[in-house]
Amino acid sequence: MRKRKMVVLILALVLVLTAVLSGCGANTNTKETGSDTNKASNEQTAKKKYKVGILAPAVTHGWVAAVAYHAGDRAKELSDQIDYQIQTSNNAEEMTSQLDDLMTWGADAIVAFPQWEGMEVPIKKAVDAGIKVVNFDIEIDVDGVYRVAGDNYDIGVQGAKYVVDKLGKDGTVVILDVPSSGSVAKLRKQGFLDTVKETAPDLKLITYATKFTREDGLKDFADILTNNSKIDAVYSMDDETSIGVLQAIREAGRKDIKVVTGTGGMQEYFKMMPENKDIWVESALYSPDMVKDAVDVALKLLKGEEVKKETIIPTTIVDRTNYKDFLDPDSPY
Repeated sequence: MRKRKMVVLILALVLVLTAVLSGCGANTNTKETGSDTNKASNEQTAKKKYKVGILAPAVTHGWVAAVAYHAGDRAKELSDQIDYQIQTSNNAEEMTSQLDDLMTWGADAIVAFPQWEGMEVPIKKAVDAGIKVVNFDIEIDVDGVYRVAGDNYDIGVQGAKYVVDKLGKDGTVVILDVPSSGSVAKLRKQGFLDTVKETAPDLKLITYATKFTREDGLKDFADILTNNSKIDAVYSMDDETSIGVLQAIREAGRKDIKVVTGTGGMQEYFKMMPENKDIWVESALYSPDMVKDAVDVALKLLKGEEVKKETIIPTTIVDRTNYKDFLDPDSPY
């Protein structure tokens, strides 16, 4: 009898242990399944990386070099959200070919600095293919293109106001035009002319063509000095050009010029402002790091966010009175 009770007790314990072990097994299986489900869910909700191409001219100018630098810098900062390619070109044909390469690569957006004329057709091709295109700086006549730039017209306006403020309403002003730069120089010149016509119509204006390099500024302005015995101010549209202009003035020993303007935000040019005590050296700040905004606009468009067709950066004037506020030892320009 005692033996039979012992057998029954043992069987009861076995049944209890089996139930407990079965319950533990069920809980273990549930946890593994839940873990797999969470993993799959995380993979599905992972951020999509967009493909963004960046097109810029080859480095022929310090400002252009800084544009490529800042574009790449911003793209790296956004590397958790975008894959990117940066390509530089020497002419419109090369940039067109690179744009085709980016389309083949599968670019979702392209940030373009189309400094060359004749880029309307290839950019329209990209827009028609459904690619978001953000033009940096240059204005181009293609529907559907977004644009980020400084206010080139206002740069001319502010340059004219500065010249009149320092010179007065009489005198001879040389305008250094750069027709090869397209809408950039066109807008800056128009802003200058419109403002002078309104505020100082008696100023004598002489226009010469040059380029956005210090070498051309030096060479061309040396000739201008030879052909003009009296010049009161120079409306230059670029800091690099203005550096050449100042060198030409110094080498010629001229003392008549009281104002030299510029544009760009070049550190070397800033440092020349206090050195030229007899000349008001001015720069309309047009920082190349604006291209970061263009990259940001491209990403916002890809995310479906609302973006203005044009993002225009206001003009800031820098001269000997405030240049220290804009010195940046880390600037590549």
